[in-house]
Amino acid sequence: MADAVSVMPQAAHPGRTNAQNRRLWFWAFVGPFLAGLLLFVYIPIGWSLYLSFFDARNTVTPTHFVGLGNYAYLLSDELFLSSMGTFVVFAACIVPLTFAFSLGLALLLRRVTFLQAFFRSSFFLPTAVSYVIASMVWRLSFFNGARFGLANTMLRSLGLDPVNWLGGENYWYWFVLVSLRLWLQVGFYMILFIAGLNAIDPQVYEAAAIDGATGFAVFRSITFPLLRGTSVAVAMLLLINAFQAFDEFFNTLNTVGGYPPYARPPLVYLYLISFGGGTQDLGIGSAGTMILTLVILVFSLLQNRVLAIGADR
Repeated sequence: MADAVSVMPQAAHPGRTNAQNRRLWFWAFVGPFLAGLLLFVYIPIGWSLYLSFFDARNTVTPTHFVGLGNYAYLLSDELFLSSMGTFVVFAACIVPLTFAFSLGLALLLRRVTFLQAFFRSSFFLPTAVSYVIASMVWRLSFFNGARFGLANTMLRSLGLDPVNWLGGENYWYWFVLVSLRLWLQVGFYMILFIAGLNAIDPQVYEAAAIDGATGFAVFRSITFPLLRGTSVAVAMLLLINAFQAFDEFFNTLNTVGGYPPYARPPLVYLYLISFGGGTQDLGIGSAGTMILTLVILVFSLLQNRVLAIGADR
C-alpha cells in the first residue's frame, strides 16, 4: 500500500504554479500593448530628441551636431511663433465650447427616458468618422464658398449674400474649423460626462430636493462640484487634442498656392518643414516636436493644478 502511494503523482507547489500562470496571462495581454507603445511612441520620441540636436536635412542619420541651434532658430522664427498663436486662438474657441456642449448634452440626455440609447448613439456616432473625410465634406459640400454650397444656399434663402467661408481675407474659416471639431468630438466627451453623472449617488439629489434645492442651484452646488474629477480630465484631453489639430487645417484650408499662414497650427507648420518642402529638415522638425511636447506638458500641469484647486484629497 505504501508503494502504491509513493508512485502517485503529487502536485508540487500549487500556489507557485498559479502565480506563474497569472504572470504568463498578464504578459500575454499586456505584452503586445507595451511592445506597441515602445515601438510607436517611446522610440520615435527618443529618436526625435536625438535628431533635434543635429542638422538633419534629407536624412535620419545626421552627423553634423548643432546643439541647441535648431531650438534657437524656431524660437526666433516668426512663422513658428505665429503657428503657436493659431493654436492659442483655436484652443480658446474649441476647449470651452466643447466642454459646455458636452456637459449640456450629458445633462439633457440624462433626463431623457424615451429612446435614450438612440440619442446617445446618434451624438456619439460622429466620433467614428475620419477627420480627413469630415474635413473634405465640410470643405466641398457645406462651406465651399460656391453658390451651390449648403451654407450659402441657406444664406440665399434668407436673402443674405454668399460668404467666402475659407477665404483668408476674413475670419469665417474659424467658424468652419470650430464647427467641424465640435461635430466630431462632442459625442465622445458627452459619454465621459454621462459616466461621471452616473457615478453621483442619487441620494444626494434626494437630500437636496428635501431641502428645497431645484434647477440651477442643484447643478451649481451639487452636480458640478461632484463632476470635478471628470471635468479636469475632459479639460486636459481637450487641450491636448487642440494642440494636436492637424487634419481639419491641413485638408480644409489647403489652397492652390499652398497653406496660408493662418492655416498653420504647430503640427501643420512642422509637417511642412519636415516633409512638405524640398529640404525635409528633420532636425528643425524634431526640435519643434520637442518644444510642442514641453508646451503640452506645462499647459497640462498648470491646467490640472488650477482646475483641481479645492478638490477632495
